[in-house]
Amino acid sequence: MGFFTKFWTFRKILIIVLTPLLLLPLPLLTDTKEAQCAYTLFVVAVYWLTEAMPLAVTALIPALMFPLFGIMKSKTVASAYFKDFHLLLIGVVCLATSIEKWNLHKRIALRMVMLVGVNPGWLMMGFMISSAFLSMWLSNTSTAAMVMPIVEAVIQQILNAEAEVNAIQMKNMDGTSNLGLQLDEDEVKRENNTEAVSNGAEHNTVCKIEPEDMSPQRWGPKPEMEGKYISKKDHMMCKGMSLCIAYSCTIGGLSTITGTSTNLIFAEHFNNRYPDCQCINFGTWFVLTFPITIIILILSWVWLHWLYLGFDFSGMFRCTKDKSEKEKASVEIINNEYKQLGSISNQELVTLVIFILMALLWFTRDPGFVPGWSSLFPQYKGYATDSTAALILGLLFFIIPANMPTNSSCGKKSDLSYTTLITWKEFRSCMPWEIALLVGGGFALAQGTEDSGLSAWVGSKLTPLGSLPIWVTIAVSSLIVTSVTEVASNPATITIFLPILSPLAEAIGVNPLYILIPTTLCTSFAFLLPVANPPNAIVFTYGHLQVIDMVKAGLGVNIIGVLAVMLGVRVWGVPLFDLETYPSWAPPHFIANITGP
Repeated sequence: MGFFTKFWTFRKILIIVLTPLLLLPLPLLTDTKEAQCAYTLFVVAVYWLTEAMPLAVTALIPALMFPLFGIMKSKTVASAYFKDFHLLLIGVVCLATSIEKWNLHKRIALRMVMLVGVNPGWLMMGFMISSAFLSMWLSNTSTAAMVMPIVEAVIQQILNAEAEVNAIQMKNMDGTSNLGLQLDEDEVKRENNTEAVSNGAEHNTVCKIEPEDMSPQRWGPKPEMEGKYISKKDHMMCKGMSLCIAYSCTIGGLSTITGTSTNLIFAEHFNNRYPDCQCINFGTWFVLTFPITIIILILSWVWLHWLYLGFDFSGMFRCTKDKSEKEKASVEIINNEYKQLGSISNQELVTLVIFILMALLWFTRDPGFVPGWSSLFPQYKGYATDSTAALILGLLFFIIPANMPTNSSCGKKSDLSYTTLITWKEFRSCMPWEIALLVGGGFALAQGTEDSGLSAWVGSKLTPLGSLPIWVTIAVSSLIVTSVTEVASNPATITIFLPILSPLAEAIGVNPLYILIPTTLCTSFAFLLPVANPPNAIVFTYGHLQVIDMVKAGLGVNIIGVLAVMLGVRVWGVPLFDLETYPSWAPPHFIANITGP
């Protein structure tokens, strides 16, 4: 046991040292650029999949090895690490920073829940809708970290209310006060810890969300929940409420280019590899994926409702004014949370206006069915992208003052300080630098596979797959990435597979979008394990779930997701992007006599 303990302790250093040594025969025995690039790709892939080194550090390996192998010059590979993607990311992070700083996200979430009602089924749907909407614009980690404490507060009040009702019934007492409507002291403390900023106080704490720190002390109560449930039904309700947050935070991000890092990585890779295609933008992506997201969200809700609340949906549509103690407790806690926010502030209004303007500019840049605002500059066609709109409005957060100057009155000193909606320090804490470097490394790998000829060689070897039906190829590739992403990070998974699947599509004469879009969407389906993505881990630490619960529920959501993606791409994706025709913007469909490793 001592040997295995030491081996497990030092497994990362062993992977770091042994991986390049074991793969060394590849470039030594086959002295070609393709083999040398494949060696670099394999080393990076192993490090990414095992996370032996931080993902961002591993992403720097191509910048070291490509110049040494003579594949790319150092200046050329360095330029791959900063693309249009990074400018778009900067603009989006500016918006997300302001939303989180001024608590606009919490107001939106609570308001949506208040609209749908407090029946457990409706409550689950309300939390799923609000989480999905927020994750369209914020990171799934931030959304889960913000919404889950609200859900936990509601859960605790429901349990407390039912416990009090049972006690009253047992003692045959009337008129006692409902202590279940009072927030537990521990819950108040947890709420205070998870709030990023309250009304502009302590702005430097905004976005202090570290996915690696999943300790129960940070994210919620200790996972010792035995004996805290009145009945098995209550425990099942807690499980369903927890899982609906984890899954909806991931599902919502599918519908926008900026919603997940995998979508952004795909868009940048596609635009770099196929610059003549102008078909992927915010509007076209939303038209394709929003119906898919709605289908997955609704069916996932039905699946979770059936697993944890039962298949009896009739109670949701009962017209009665009498609410149960559970429903009263839920209404009370949600209303109290919303009242604590106070009236909407000027900072929230400005952020909301900029948020709406940014979405409108993204949708109307080049919608496809009508001329967009980019057509106002016909001499610069293709110059303006989604990052242009993001930067225009993102920079406003560093210009617009957070508080207007006030004159002295009633003995109060005048406030002439100039503070913008967000500061550089706050932006820096929210900027996902690891993702920025990870994506840059992926772009460098993709360009290296092109320059070395590895991409063409892989394409030539994959030609026999052209004899299979296209839906089989799509299904197999989607299932592979869905499986890999359960044990590897989503950005690393899509970065590894995009340079492989692009030449595959070209080799078999299929529109690259036909394979790349389903694969990109399925990369986000990491629902089976607590370690699969940060929202799963955050929810798991609240102690209501066991691993088997997440596996059982996640398997169903995975199947729903893959089937919904296949349906959407086949039914409305084909006419939207003309997927059944090999496009003119892709390389000519022929296979040269290519030799390689």
